[in-house]
Amino acid sequence: MPRPRYPKATEPRPAALPPETQTVGQLVAETIRLYGSRFWAALPLGLPLAVADIVSLDMSVEGRILVLVAAAPFFTATYTVACAMTYGVRPSPRTWTVTLVVGTLAFLPAAAVFPWFALAAVAWLALAGHVVPAAVKEQLGAVAAARRSLQVARADYVHAAGGLAALVLVFGLTRLVLGLLLREQADNTIRVSVVLADVVLAPILFLGGALLYVNLAARVGRDRSERRRARTPRRAAGGE
Repeated sequence: MPRPRYPKATEPRPAALPPETQTVGQLVAETIRLYGSRFWAALPLGLPLAVADIVSLDMSVEGRILVLVAAAPFFTATYTVACAMTYGVRPSPRTWTVTLVVGTLAFLPAAAVFPWFALAAVAWLALAGHVVPAAVKEQLGAVAAARRSLQVARADYVHAAGGLAALVLVFGLTRLVLGLLLREQADNTIRVSVVLADVVLAPILFLGGALLYVNLAARVGRDRSERRRARTPRRAAGGE
């Protein structure tokens, strides 16, 4: 029985699928790859979430909701920076104004339900949370960005919701493990471990959201059968 062959460390990684055919798993993989390639530049993206977490650590559910509502503009600004970093653009003052307004408004319903039912928040953001990347990448106004968010979400809502849920799950589980390791290995307090874990891991959420928008925008006008055919490798001439 032949031994299985594993790729060598020096071999190039397999090319990513086109955005319109990427799976949720590859979205997560591409997000981690992007974060790794820009680690030090992207690391500050985790600061707003770390501050919000540390402020709301011992609060009631109502208190955590108020913290999330207050942090909404800061999360939106962070998402704008992540989108600009991902797309290689520099937002204009007009774009900054648009993203801060529509991004904050889009996040507020999610902030109100997240401490109660996180999946409901994810479901809402999968529909309305693409206003920021739409404004940054396509230079859209507030109304046009809101319409574009709905359009790309409807193109493949399963991928939109599944992609966001996967990013949140990866963040949450890794944060839990890292927080436990930091407390045990370095004898840090709970608050310090939460801050360190959030700062390191939260950029995945923002960068992943920016990449998810690219995937969804590429799916507009393509039905599920077309995407399935594009994802299936073509057989070599002559058949195998």
